[in-house]
Amino acid sequence: MEQSERAATPLPSQTGDGPAAGLADAAGSAGGCGLASGADQLYHQVGALCFRQSRKGRIKVLLVTSRRTGRWVIPKGWPMVGKTDAEAATQEAWEEAGVQGRVDGTAGIGCFSYNKIRPGEKTLLCRVEVFALRVQSLADRFPERRMREREWMSPSRAAKQVAEPELAALLKDFRPEQIQHPLPG
Repeated sequence: MEQSERAATPLPSQTGDGPAAGLADAAGSAGGCGLASGADQLYHQVGALCFRQSRKGRIKVLLVTSRRTGRWVIPKGWPMVGKTDAEAATQEAWEEAGVQGRVDGTAGIGCFSYNKIRPGEKTLLCRVEVFALRVQSLADRFPERRMREREWMSPSRAAKQVAEPELAALLKDFRPEQIQHPLPG
């Protein structure tokens, strides 16, 4: 996806004018992200919690390393023009981890916040809406294969590997059977 088709877009203000303008209301955001106060703006991103079930019935999640620092994260990125947030999360999972699969359920499963550090530029406070993505296959060749490592692990181990407390909580509490599915129509 070309960079011009992605946008670092601040969320609309839900708090009125003043220093908190541009921040989403924590109570009104998916999953209640526990946002820090005093930030200039909050930027929306999408992420994929990629998972599979082992032959023994155990759930495994896929983490990737970040390109710059090598810390463990889930595939995530900016919303994409012409795609729903779930579709954009699926695209990020392909680009960053070689995942082919489908989003489970009808909505995101939660969210987390983090500071996106960009060398030479302003740090952005981002809120990532997370979608559960059931992995159908994993490609050996994918766009960022030379920039990242990937590893399957249990949700509890993954929770210990990530730096963001809200993401750790999502991983630790992840239960695919609790995902909301559309009603037959």
